Amino acid sequence: MNAQLRTRLERHQLVNPMYNDPVALVTWMGAMQAQNRDMAKWAIGSRLRSATIREVDAALDRGDILRTHVMRPTWHYVPAVDIRWMLQLNRHRLKVVGAARDKELEITEPLYTTCNNLIERALAGGNHLTRKEIAVVLASAGIPVDTSRMIHFMFRAETEGIVCSGPDRGAEITYALLEERVPPVPPILQDESLYILAARYFRSHSPATTTDFAWWAGLIAEDARRAVYLLNLETRFGMPDERRPPSTLAPLPPPPPGRTLVHLLPAFDEYLLAYKDRSLPLDAVHRRRVVTVNGTFSPAILRDGRVVGTWQKTTILGKPGVKLFPLEPIDDIAAPIATATEAYKTFLAGERPAGNPQAE
Repeated sequence: MNAQLRTRLERHQLVNPMYNDPVALVTWMGAMQAQNRDMAKWAIGSRLRSATIREVDAALDRGDILRTHVMRPTWHYVPAVDIRWMLQLNRHRLKVVGAARDKELEITEPLYTTCNNLIERALAGGNHLTRKEIAVVLASAGIPVDTSRMIHFMFRAETEGIVCSGPDRGAEITYALLEERVPPVPPILQDESLYILAARYFRSHSPATTTDFAWWAGLIAEDARRAVYLLNLETRFGMPDERRPPSTLAPLPPPPPGRTLVHLLPAFDEYLLAYKDRSLPLDAVHRRRVVTVNGTFSPAILRDGRVVGTWQKTTILGKPGVKLFPLEPIDDIAAPIATATEAYKTFLAGERPAGNPQAE
């Protein structure tokens, strides 16, 4: 098995996972892509020693994990205790991303201020409202709303640290006030934020490059290099601090002879998405079957860390199933694929599994 792929599987907690707690896992990863809400929950579950979707949902409903826009302009899961310093680090860049579209939608800074004040008043006192319900509040104040404008209004309220994710209401997401949902924590300086973000990325995503890190974090090249410089200082000279995560791990022993490691990754999984260069696990000949031109990442089948197919969730008689789309012959790994499939179905069923099939 390729040593680099083995290391990446290990760091992603896809082999010999260390955690049972969803919050600890998301903290280890730093942040996890989450625009496909259901698949993102499996991204957490597939990396835990033993957990069900109920435990992931509970952590989200409690607000221990938040689903929000905090790095690139897309959804991420982040630990609630980290939300403020992450927003502070990325707020300016997130605003710049939406500036051109703001002009097209005739959204001005004074209008954002008005909307933020209205949203804050509507959510005060522990109210959790959907985007549609917040749109009614804004429309009642004479502000024209449509889908595009509401996306921008809520995105800005998130990046300003006014709102965050509330408990799901069935299939709908809700918003809550950040100040009511997450207890305050002492602020930290930008250099410490850069250091922590880099340490968490490289400990959980290695092997990776500074370019990969900059892409994942949405940082300009100068800030990414600064973060890696700070991390290298810690590695060379030691800067012990309980708040700072370890940046290295001891390597695992090789897998037992003859064993093939198989994983069913969810759509938009960190294992593929979190890198500028994805050639290590994904052969160029398969790239467009797994990642479309517009950036949609299909659920992937891994064989010893390499993508050998895609898959799709199915429902048969009300129960979840899996349909496979091989990119290479996979008949010889039917048994480990069946094991991985059962782990996924058990996670969705909310039943306690015996353990992650990739624990060694």
